[in-house]
Amino acid sequence: MRIHLKTLGCRLNEAELETWSREFQARGFRITGQAEEADLLVVNTCAVTQEAVRKSRKLMSRSGRLNPNARLVVSGCYASLEPDQAMKMEGVDLLVDNRDKARLVEIVSDKLDLKLMPEAAMEAEAGGILARGRQRAFIKVQDGCRYRCTFCIVTLARGEERSRPIEDIVDEINRLQGEGIQEVVITGVHIGGYGADIDTNLVQLIEAILADTEIPRLRIGSIEPWDLQAGFWDLFENPRLMPHLHLPLQSGADSVLRRMARRCRSDEYRALIIQAREKLEAFNVTTDIIVGFPGESEAEWQQTLEFVEEIGFGHLHIFAYSPRQGTKAAGLPDPVSRELKRQRSEALHQLGEKMKRQTLEDYLGKTLPILVEGSVERGFGGYTPNYLRVEIDSATDSELVNRIVPVKLTALTDDGSALVGSVV
Repeated sequence: MRIHLKTLGCRLNEAELETWSREFQARGFRITGQAEEADLLVVNTCAVTQEAVRKSRKLMSRSGRLNPNARLVVSGCYASLEPDQAMKMEGVDLLVDNRDKARLVEIVSDKLDLKLMPEAAMEAEAGGILARGRQRAFIKVQDGCRYRCTFCIVTLARGEERSRPIEDIVDEINRLQGEGIQEVVITGVHIGGYGADIDTNLVQLIEAILADTEIPRLRIGSIEPWDLQAGFWDLFENPRLMPHLHLPLQSGADSVLRRMARRCRSDEYRALIIQAREKLEAFNVTTDIIVGFPGESEAEWQQTLEFVEEIGFGHLHIFAYSPRQGTKAAGLPDPVSRELKRQRSEALHQLGEKMKRQTLEDYLGKTLPILVEGSVERGFGGYTPNYLRVEIDSATDSELVNRIVPVKLTALTDDGSALVGSVV
């Protein structure tokens, strides 16, 4: 039995795919990267925007066309929000709701009568992350979100918050390190809410990972700025916790943030960044900005531009607002025209590129430890501890892949989007 796994969307979906891959292999099934040769196709869908819904439906249809003889299983946010619509699509044999994702392999095996083949069961490393050319593992620590930002559909799709026990997470990281993984990223829908349902918290989780594993590099995925608890910045005294955070801002105008039902205002966000930079000289912050939220005036837009420039982000993820059916924001008055959203997005993009270049230039001449990724065919690269992209001299020995090595940063790429360096 050959199984092809495909996902769209967030790092959480990626983490879930890795888990399914290991569990299918433990039952004796083989993972294949080719949909055409698979006996079973599993698609993990996304619904964060209407465009994500369109792409999810396209991926489901394409999977069925590539291999009409394979059985097709769908899960994820689109499938969970629109189950009737998803099941009507040609070729879909089974839908697994987000609430049952943790048992997807068990459910699929039972519902589709997939026979266990223990004699063919594979060790995880035989078909693991490294075998597929990736050096960074995503670890799902929780699911669901208690908040209801007016633009977000994911909280409806993912449901109530559910945290994994610390021991399970530590065991998974230790197993991955045993397979050769050197860097893990903890991820979830609402990472900052980790542990509220099991009488613990994110700080205690990170302390446990740093104490009970020897993973060389630990990163934290996207986390809401209002969730940073007492003692959080002290965690970075351990050099194995990488000095980078993705803190979604969404807007620099407090009036827009209120319409979004965000729980952090601009002055609070500013104070967090000042605190972080006082504690961590190399701290890099990246963020999300939504352009053209309903009612966004010219004055509010200028506040966003000015605030973004003041903070000086290392990278911006820019989203032109589009109404998402089922969210409160979809019913708000005074929509911003498509052309104005395009103009504002372009202006923000230019500012983002300027800030990124300024950030990168600060590191020219320095030597930093880089986890080498890539191959001879694609070229070598990696990231600094604070998550700045580095392209490494293509003459680098391929034996250095998945090793952490000192790289001297000597230039920027022609487009100014990354650093260039050579292994020392």
